[in-house]
Amino acid sequence: MHELERDAISHYNELLSASPELLARTKDDVWKQLNDVRFIFGGRMLSPYLRPHFIARRDWDHVTSVCEEIWGAVLKVGDLAIADDKLQDYLGLTDEERQLIKTDPKFKGVSRLSRFDSFLTDDALSFVELNAETPAGVAYSDVASEIFLSLEVMKKFQEKFKISRLYGQKHLLDVLLSAYSEYSGNGKRPQIAIVDYKGLPTQREFELVQEYFEREGYKTIIADPRELEYSKGRLCKDGFDIDLVYKRVLVNEFLEKKDECGNLLKAYEDQAICMVNSFRGKLIHKKLLFGILTDERFIEYFTPREHELILKHVPWTRRVEERSTEHNGKKVDLLKFTRDYKDHLVLKPNDDYGGKGIFIGWESSESEWDDAINIALQGDYLVQERVKTSRQVFPHIKDNGEVAFIEQLIDLDPLLYDGKVGSAFTRLSGSALANVTAGGGMVPVFVVEGKN
Repeated sequence: MHELERDAISHYNELLSASPELLARTKDDVWKQLNDVRFIFGGRMLSPYLRPHFIARRDWDHVTSVCEEIWGAVLKVGDLAIADDKLQDYLGLTDEERQLIKTDPKFKGVSRLSRFDSFLTDDALSFVELNAETPAGVAYSDVASEIFLSLEVMKKFQEKFKISRLYGQKHLLDVLLSAYSEYSGNGKRPQIAIVDYKGLPTQREFELVQEYFEREGYKTIIADPRELEYSKGRLCKDGFDIDLVYKRVLVNEFLEKKDECGNLLKAYEDQAICMVNSFRGKLIHKKLLFGILTDERFIEYFTPREHELILKHVPWTRRVEERSTEHNGKKVDLLKFTRDYKDHLVLKPNDDYGGKGIFIGWESSESEWDDAINIALQGDYLVQERVKTSRQVFPHIKDNGEVAFIEQLIDLDPLLYDGKVGSAFTRLSGSALANVTAGGGMVPVFVVEGKN
């Protein structure tokens, strides 16, 4: 952690801890504003914290640079995998997914919107996953930033520290419009549909995005894919013609109800709509993307510079199977290595979210780990090396309304728009899994530029 960041955290926490009155006002203000904007996820408050995540400008620039350079290698895998059965096999694409990616979305890039899940420590930046299909959190982060900037404690904090906020929704809209311009080539102002199933915990974010798009002059609706109609080359809902789909429905969940979503699929296959991200985002959304990046069998795909960055920032990852492979340049039996080094490894399903199905070696007994390996062998699983993580103390609103200063795991999530980092948020957790769906919370990120 940069000294500037350490000083900023210490000062902010001291402002609250030294004044019970300011702490109480901050808690009440945060709680009221979060409730006013319905800052919720699945019925619970999404950010029960009284401090944002501060990151020093030097560290933020480092994160940005590494993300954008590694993105080049990621995009290369995606572009190659469109027509490469070998890569599709390793990634674990199903037959239905292979059929989906055959359609040309009529714009470049298998993923225009993406999010790295990363951990930043004093001496390491490590990526553990990439959401390249339908990354959430853009609007939540923007709204949370506005709330924190309005707080009395933040204004006192800025008397000593200069900070910059990050804006996500502008970049989101710009990327959607850029993809639509490539797709259509006609300069038309598109009508937008935010598409996902009704009743999901992310519904509030759809509403926030809709409000932003409407303020910017773009007619926007929220639509369940099962409600869409398709006739004479036009996709619509209740008479609202749709040109551009901001796809939030996950491919797995779309395929589960594919027969009910036939109009969206037909419009996409007919190239009658621009859909971002396209179904091709699935190619690099699979967690075994990190296997391709780190497996010696695919080293010829990457330049020496890309390989150097991968070694430094992407954890060693392999599909769980019977084979020999390399670890730190040495040949190992993969299953034996996985059994013997459980304290340094995690098992993950290749294509799931919300922390589901994950087995953490250092939290498992030997018998539990053996059972986990057997489960992994029967499914589509990967084994990944443990990365360094960091923790910081945050003021947290407990269920009983009291505020406690507690140490939390920090998962920094930079958001990329056409491969450029434009915003970020941070997920916090008291456990080894920092995941909002699994019960974690989130806070906005502010860049600390210096002292006044």
